[in-house]
Amino acid sequence: MHKHYFKFVIFAFLLLGCAVKTPAVTEEKTAQLSSLLQSLHHSIPQSEAMHLSKDIFYQTRVLTEAFELTSPPLFHNFLVTIGVREKGLCYHWSDALYVSLSQKKYDAFEFHLAGAHIGEYFYEHNALVVVAKGGKVEEGIIIDPWRDSGVLYFSKVEDDLDYVWTHRPLRGCH
Repeated sequence: MHKHYFKFVIFAFLLLGCAVKTPAVTEEKTAQLSSLLQSLHHSIPQSEAMHLSKDIFYQTRVLTEAFELTSPPLFHNFLVTIGVREKGLCYHWSDALYVSLSQKKYDAFEFHLAGAHIGEYFYEHNALVVVAKGGKVEEGIIIDPWRDSGVLYFSKVEDDLDYVWTHRPLRGCH
């Protein structure tokens, strides 16, 4: 009996000890993303790029809380797999961001899903890509809050040294 109690206490400690605080959003990071978004095309208004940047950071914060995120991401995946957490796998993030942002009116931007190591169970990774209206995914910006446990990673697709991204137009979102 004591053995089971001890295992439960250790497991509970791990869960509580790895909880992620809602990431703080700085004006500097918001401005950096806004500038990167605006760099997608010369016709993108600064105000729309800033609005999208703020929206992406806001949605990341909302999802971090909704998914009851723990760190590191692979540990959170384990918790989802065993049923301790309901959501928080990388495709949950990309789908939720895609749905949320697609429902809003952004005249200068489009949103796409991308994947890396597609079909490789332990290595597959999914993220959102923002492109200028009519732009190519390869020229877009990767939006990935999963890889750093709710701290938003963003970069040009071509500058992401961790993954080689493939457009996933037929994957769909739920």
